Amino acid sequence: MERSPEPGRQQRGAGRLTWRKATLVEARQETATARTLVFDVPDWPGHLAGQHVDVRLTAPDGYTAQRSYSIASATGVEITVQRLDDGEVSPYLTDVFDIAQLIELRGPIGGWFVWRPSDPAPVQLIAGGSGVVPLMAMIRARAASGAKTPFKLLYSARTPEDVIYADELRRRARDDGGLDVQYIHTRVRGRRVGVADVHTHAWPKEFEPSIYVCGPTGFVETVADILVALGHDARKIKTERYG
Repeated sequence: MERSPEPGRQQRGAGRLTWRKATLVEARQETATARTLVFDVPDWPGHLAGQHVDVRLTAPDGYTAQRSYSIASATGVEITVQRLDDGEVSPYLTDVFDIAQLIELRGPIGGWFVWRPSDPAPVQLIAGGSGVVPLMAMIRARAASGAKTPFKLLYSARTPEDVIYADELRRRARDDGGLDVQYIHTRVRGRRVGVADVHTHAWPKEFEPSIYVCGPTGFVETVADILVALGHDARKIKTERYG
């Protein structure tokens, strides 16, 4: 997922980090337009679920392009890229970039939109489209740590075919105790996420959950407003937008 920083919020740590050479060692096609890239990054310091990396491409003529992508993995470095037809970087990463090729990465970046296994509060994840990527890192980190924290994921995608990590989410919903996954297919039903969806599928306010919302700007703003209207503490609602 290609990210945009929250308005007014700095991407902590980016100025102090150095670029590392990363080698592509595995690639997985998640949907018709989304591809997961797995990198070998020497001396990777580790990361928290929800952090991201900067990616830099350099053309033979010296021209560079840089984008930020959420880390999808609990350990190691994986990113999932959604192809934008008019994009400058994503078409290369999804259609051209091949095994054993090099890229430059800088990170991990971000200390606000993160989940730590030591946090005992129930977790509510709400994803729109490729906004599921950093939330998947949290689901994977929960499993890797052995944490029993109750998790709920409400995932809005246009159609079932647009669901990223579909097979893994199906398996984890079955096998990872305490993880509940619900889907809303907006193109199939002809409307977007609304109050009834959040009220039905999210933790009630009485549970005081930690809430993470990620997706396009309009989606994030709508869901955040719904959560506040349902009585959730705005201070416990963390949001990330992509663009």
